[in-house]
Amino acid sequence: MFVAKVTGSLIATQKVESMRGWKLLLVEPYKLESSGNRKLVPTGRTFVAVDTLGTGLGDYVLITQGSSARFTPETSKLPIDAVIIGIVDQVHVEKAC
Repeated sequence: MFVAKVTGSLIATQKVESMRGWKLLLVEPYKLESSGNRKLVPTGRTFVAVDTLGTGLGDYVLITQGSSARFTPETSKLPIDAVIIGIVDQVHVEKAC
């Protein structure tokens, strides 16, 4: 799992039948800053993730990837590699020792 920010959406009018009706979002993963580990910073990478929760632009979300993306009841039969499994309310990072 990792934290990401919803940065956009993706529309695909032609797709396999099992993907019809699913909202596709562009997400950018975040990581701890390299100096000090005091805050989250963007990685500069972008993924497409299936939205199962109704998230919106600018939301911070929890993402799971790979085969784990197909472990939810909603996504078990979808050909996906990334899914939004939570909306982040708050992140607290303690200073590393």
